[in-house]
Amino acid sequence: MKKQIIAVLTILGSKFAFAQSAFVANYDETKVGAYSLPNPLQKPDGSLVKTQLEWKKQRTYLLKLLADNEYGILPTAKVSVSYKVLEIKGNALDGKAIRKRIELVFANKYTAEMVLYVPKNVAKPAVFVGLNFCGNHGVTAETDVPIPTKWMPNFKDGIVVNNHATEKGRAIQVSRWQLDYVISQGFAVATAYYGDFEPDHREGWKEGIRGILANELSIKPEQWSAIGAWAWGLSHMMDYLQTESLVNAKKGVIIGHSRLGKGALWAAANDERFAAVISNNSGEGGAAIARRNYGETIGRITSAFPHWFIPKFATYASEPNLLPTDQHTLLSLMAPRPLYVASAADDQWADPKGEFLGAFHAQPAYALFKKEGLGVTEPPTTNQPVGKTVRYHVRTGVHDVTAYDWEQYLKFAKEL
Repeated sequence: MKKQIIAVLTILGSKFAFAQSAFVANYDETKVGAYSLPNPLQKPDGSLVKTQLEWKKQRTYLLKLLADNEYGILPTAKVSVSYKVLEIKGNALDGKAIRKRIELVFANKYTAEMVLYVPKNVAKPAVFVGLNFCGNHGVTAETDVPIPTKWMPNFKDGIVVNNHATEKGRAIQVSRWQLDYVISQGFAVATAYYGDFEPDHREGWKEGIRGILANELSIKPEQWSAIGAWAWGLSHMMDYLQTESLVNAKKGVIIGHSRLGKGALWAAANDERFAAVISNNSGEGGAAIARRNYGETIGRITSAFPHWFIPKFATYASEPNLLPTDQHTLLSLMAPRPLYVASAADDQWADPKGEFLGAFHAQPAYALFKKEGLGVTEPPTTNQPVGKTVRYHVRTGVHDVTAYDWEQYLKFAKEL
């Protein structure tokens, strides 16, 4: 009996130690530990997908696994939507672009605002579609883009006060969006403040679509997540763009950074209308392999931001190997569409190697379509992009979206 008690205590102690380690960031590759990844091509009966037709069914199976264990389901009920063009400005960005502000009205009771920039000298350009962190007024220096009124995380220096944006936040993320550069290269940009779909805090669902549209969408708030709400918003932005004569929505490139990179990936997994997908520093819950004990972990992310995921995901914090999927599964669902995963060398929290491995292990799905992947088996050195249909780079610098990143993304998008 004594030996049995000692054995049980040893097991419990081991699990407690692992759980504790899930909350302590590791940046030592030798301490990552052994893990095995589920094969995205393995069907429920154990056999492997060998054809594109089989992949179509497998894709549905994998999508459900990710919904059940990580992000929650997306509502299938259709809510009534109308579009109100608030403004058309023909000489935006010093005359280089047309700017439209569009209000999306859901069920006549909930609104979100999207801003669209289109180059004046290009007929029906491809369009980058993404959410922003600081409001539409934060992506441009133009003084006539209104300040959003919805809840926003407080920010230093009076940029956000009492959870509301101020004039000081104007143009705060101009460098992240590079509108002038993107427009000069012949592409349009559509963006909306992510808090327009759900404010980013634990009870944000009450003020966002998960709470306010729960009856119309026929889904309980706890059945999905903030990431799901942001993904839902991106798909409804695409709904509008399909009606917009100024752009070519069939060449819509979804892009997201950090937590919004997670949202972009989940949106693209569910919505195949996005022609290409860009994940920028999306890290844990995005492109990075969750089984790796490196940087941010399941334990850390679900403790700090439980609303981003469904509660089930947190149960894997101490035993990530029990997850029936991993983030390469999510990336596999982009196939055969072009996929770009990007990291930053000084953003170890997001686990650049884990992001590379997420893209690397998604390649078998692309091979079914005879699409070329990364072309390498180890992460490249900084500022050395690799790949074809699946691409990857790790640039110098920190957690951000930079001009260097956009240079690569524009090259990528020009091949659509």
